[in-house]
Amino acid sequence: MKKILLLSTGGTIASSASDEGLIPSLNSNHLLSIIGPMSDCEITCEDIMCLDSSNMQPEEWITIASRINDVYINELYDGIVITHGTDTMAYTASALSFLLTNISIPVIVTGSQLPLQHPLSDGIDNIKLAILGGCEESLKGVFIAFNRKIILGSRAVKVRTTNFDAFESINHDEIAIVNGKGLQINHSLLNKPVKPYYFYNELNTSVLLIKLIPGMNPAILDLLMNNNYKGIVVEAFGAGGINFIRRDLIAQLEKMVSYGISVVVCSQCLYENSDFSIYQTGQKVLQHGVIQALDMTSEACVTKLMWALAQSNKPEDVKLMFETNYAQEISLTSKE
Repeated sequence: MKKILLLSTGGTIASSASDEGLIPSLNSNHLLSIIGPMSDCEITCEDIMCLDSSNMQPEEWITIASRINDVYINELYDGIVITHGTDTMAYTASALSFLLTNISIPVIVTGSQLPLQHPLSDGIDNIKLAILGGCEESLKGVFIAFNRKIILGSRAVKVRTTNFDAFESINHDEIAIVNGKGLQINHSLLNKPVKPYYFYNELNTSVLLIKLIPGMNPAILDLLMNNNYKGIVVEAFGAGGINFIRRDLIAQLEKMVSYGISVVVCSQCLYENSDFSIYQTGQKVLQHGVIQALDMTSEACVTKLMWALAQSNKPEDVKLMFETNYAQEISLTSKE
């Protein structure tokens, strides 16, 4: 019989009504009692925090990853399920993908758009899917289970605020779906770790995500340099456009790189990849040492940059890490 560890962290799925709105309050045993018995697996419950996911930050990611590492290295469970709020779920799943590099059991994050106590909650189906996914030996790595889909943690983005179909897999097909035939896993998409597992217990939080708008004053980036930021992710226009006429953002980014700050540029567009070779503006950026994120999500860029900077402050090292695929977070790469 498969052994599953259910880690509760709070979120909408564990929330109850209060005078101040929904507040996380249910523990993991209460969640499991609502779900009901699951055949063919033994579930152990553990509460490691009880937070609205808006308060879920890098320190909490380390706490969750550390607990997973403890049980993984002692081979206590066949799979791990994490209940989590939806607002920052994609960030947490992405961060865990890097912190738990090459983990060879399924780590599946799930939650709900309606509290589990609500009679129409989507949480029951989501947790059941996550538990069933946690029993699958073929799933190795970090995933999100939501609305009858299992998607890579490093490719997930929350795209809807209230619809049950809250998450999409960006630039990568879904790993599994549920239909009339049950759980259908696309085995051709599964990661098969060939390198050893490694647990990273540190992130560099001196990272900021900026979305470009027409007319942005480049001087705003001086504030980042003056406040000791080590990395910046820039959501550029289209395939990687950055303005340099009248307000020269490219020169400012070059200045940041010269100061030893790692600058990663991705696209504001959810789908397809950035390509700096297409336009003059993009080629100018590449000439100055900026890192292009290709088809990575913003969530993956931010968490990977935090993870990379915890290992090295050298921009050349960070660039090499961004050119390497660790958790299927990037598909258009020449280095594996």
